[in-house]
Amino acid sequence: MNQRQQPLLVQGREQRQPIQLFSLALALLLISFALAQTPHTSPDTNEQLKTEIGQMLLIGFRGATVATNPAIIKTIRECRLGGVVLSDYDVPSRTFGRNIISPSQLRKLTADLQKLAPTPLFIAVDVEGGQINRLKPKHGFKDFPSHQALGRLNDVEKTYATAVEIAKELRALGINWNYAPVVDLNLNPANPIIGGRQRAFSADPALVAKMAGAFVRAHRTQNVISVLKHFPGHGSSQGDTHRGLQDVTTTWRDSELDPYRELNRAGLIDAIMTAHVTHIKIDPEYPATLSPKFLNDLLRVKIGFKGVIITDDLGMGAITQNYGLADALIRAVNAGADILLLANNSPQPYDADLPARAARILADAVGDGRIRAARIHESYQRIMELKQRFHIMP
Repeated sequence: MNQRQQPLLVQGREQRQPIQLFSLALALLLISFALAQTPHTSPDTNEQLKTEIGQMLLIGFRGATVATNPAIIKTIRECRLGGVVLSDYDVPSRTFGRNIISPSQLRKLTADLQKLAPTPLFIAVDVEGGQINRLKPKHGFKDFPSHQALGRLNDVEKTYATAVEIAKELRALGINWNYAPVVDLNLNPANPIIGGRQRAFSADPALVAKMAGAFVRAHRTQNVISVLKHFPGHGSSQGDTHRGLQDVTTTWRDSELDPYRELNRAGLIDAIMTAHVTHIKIDPEYPATLSPKFLNDLLRVKIGFKGVIITDDLGMGAITQNYGLADALIRAVNAGADILLLANNSPQPYDADLPARAARILADAVGDGRIRAARIHESYQRIMELKQRFHIMP
C-alpha cells in the first residue's frame, strides 16, 4: 500500500512546488515594493539633518564662563547649535550676572564659545539703547540713548553715529548679532513693553523707516547683524507678550507694515523677528510667530522678504500658556521661521536639556513627515548665507 501511495505523495509535492515558488516570488516582490516606498536615510543624510536642525536653534544658557557651565560645551557640540543669546539678568533666579559681568569677562566668554562650536556661532544680545540694554554702564559698558530719544531728535546722522558706536562695542566684545532696531510704531504710548519703555522711534512709519535704516547701515559697517522687530507690529498692543498672547485685531494698522516694506525695497533688512500677537482678520487661529498666513503669505509673498526670519523667544508666556514645546516648534517651522529662539530665561524653571529636546522634536517631526526635510534645508541655506555675508563663517 505504501508503494502505491508514494507516487501520489510525490505528485502532491510536485503540484505544490510551483505554488510555493510563486508565493515566495510574490512575497519578495511585495517586500521589494515596500522597501522602495520607504524613505532611506543614510548615516550621512542623518548627520546633515542634525547639522541643519542645530543651526536653526539659538538658545540661552546660564554661566558667565564656559568653566562654570560644562553643559554648554556638550550642548554646542552635540546639538551643533546655530547660536546663543546672552543676557545680564537671570529671570528664574532674579539675579544679575547670568552671562554678562564685565567687558573682559564677556570677551573671554564669546571667544571660548566660538572655540567650542563645530560651525561658528551667532552670538546675540539686545542692545537697543535706553532701558533695553544688556550691556549696562554700571558693569563697565557704554550708555546709549533709547530709540524714542533718537526719534525725537529726528537726526539721521545722530542715529547713524550712535548705531556705529553700539556696533563697534559689540564687535569688540565678540558679539555678531544685535536684536535691534525696533520698528514698531508708537501707536499706544501706554503699551507696557514698547511705548512704555521708550523702545519705538515714532508713531510715524516714514520716520521709523528712516531711523531704522540708519541703524542697519551703521551695524553693517562693523559686520554686526541687525534684526527688525516685532513683525507684523507690536506698538498698538495693550499688553506684553511676555505675559500672554496679545490680540491686536482692533488696534493694528496696515501702516505698521510700512517700515518693513520700505526697508525691504531699500535692501536694508538683515533679518526679521516675529511678534507673538494675534489678528483674527489675518489668521483666526494662530499668532504671527506660528502662522503661515503672516510669515509666508504676508511677509514672504506680499512684502517679498527673502531673508532670515527668527522667532521672538518661544519661552514667553504668549506661547507657553497656549502651546506645548513640540507644537510651538513644529508650527513655527512650518509657518516659515528659520531660527527658533529659546532664551531659556523666563519665570519657568531653567531647563538645561531644552536645546537637546528641541533638536529631537524637530528630527522626529522630519522623520514622521510633520515637517518636510526640504523646509529645514531652506532655513539652513538662509542661515548659512547670513553667516557668510557677515563673515561669521571663515
